[in-house]
Amino acid sequence: MSRYEEAAARYGALGVDVEKALAALKQVPIAVHCWQGDDVIGFDSREALSGGIQTTGNYPGRARTPDELMADYDKAFSLMPGKKKLNLHASYAIFEDGETAGRDKLEPRHYRKWVEFANERGLGIDFNPTFFSHPMVKDNLTLSSPDEEVRAYWVAHGQACLKISEYFAEATGVPCVMNIWIPDGYKDVPADRIGPRERFAKSLDEILAVPYDKSKVFVTLESKVFGIGLESYTVGSAEFCLEYVQSRGITPLMDNGHYHPTEVVSDKISSVLLFNDRLALHLTRPVRWDSDHVVLFDDETREIAKEVVRCGLDRVFLATDYFDASVNRIAAWVTGVRNVQKALLYALLQPTEALKTLQDENRLTELLVRQEQLKTAPFGDVWEEYLRRENVPVDFFPEIEEYEQKVLVNRK
Repeated sequence: MSRYEEAAARYGALGVDVEKALAALKQVPIAVHCWQGDDVIGFDSREALSGGIQTTGNYPGRARTPDELMADYDKAFSLMPGKKKLNLHASYAIFEDGETAGRDKLEPRHYRKWVEFANERGLGIDFNPTFFSHPMVKDNLTLSSPDEEVRAYWVAHGQACLKISEYFAEATGVPCVMNIWIPDGYKDVPADRIGPRERFAKSLDEILAVPYDKSKVFVTLESKVFGIGLESYTVGSAEFCLEYVQSRGITPLMDNGHYHPTEVVSDKISSVLLFNDRLALHLTRPVRWDSDHVVLFDDETREIAKEVVRCGLDRVFLATDYFDASVNRIAAWVTGVRNVQKALLYALLQPTEALKTLQDENRLTELLVRQEQLKTAPFGDVWEEYLRRENVPVDFFPEIEEYEQKVLVNRK
């Protein structure tokens, strides 16, 4: 009997169908963020990263061109099991024949090469308007700006992105999640909190006034708690975003780095899904603040995955969102995405109904004991079997090293 067969038997004794869990995991798409590959620089304006976020580190081999980023994506995908999607920011537009366009004038044709890339690999595409790192971000404000020229510019950007998102969905045959996040806020205590939020709501309404197919595009709104230079007030707070999506019938998005350090997204998922058809998640790892470290197979990632599985895998859009320039960027991509998949498998291997029964029957001592016993179940053997079936290596580091020596070190 192989180690996998032994593991499957042990889980079977707990009432878990391992084959069913593996089959379910294989169907879960994860949107893999492009900005890990080039330190969130993009291809349109080449402005320094700004808007309460920053990348640290100078590890060699950053992707500098669309071709390099696509090649790195391919290498990373080859080492990731399961279904993937591209997750693009608007700043990754690819201009051809010397053309340029402002973010308010972006069109589907500026992403034609990304669609070709996705279709050749059977991938869908998710999309994010880019409301940062641009000369029209004035005083850390975009959609909430009191300057009507600034506000109108970014409304036009959001409207353009909605059309591009529908193009992605139609061109790939896969629904597109379009996520709106703005960096707007103030470093010190503001004199007016409601005014910026009124303008933000007005701007969002104007973006959503563009007709679009809601079966093809899922517009999401992501909150933020604070950032560098935005320590005292953020326009798009969690409360604002949840109230807005409820009132307008769009989809909430929660990034587990965008809350106070004592809050956990795992505890919020069930509440949000009680009152929304769907939920989107950006998975990251905050270290004392929204620092966007590489996702680990840690307690909170596992708890998030458990809640996603318990509340309905088909109701949650999953995406990664982090950027680390202090380590090999492809290794960071692969490690984080694998850890999301690993956490989902760990959750799928829980005897959820049996554990719920123990809770409902107030058999809390046994619940505690069983939950602790599951932590040392032979999960690793099942994970390695999944990797084998997906034709990706258990130890991917040698391939990363080889790619670094052959490709990355030559990027000067």
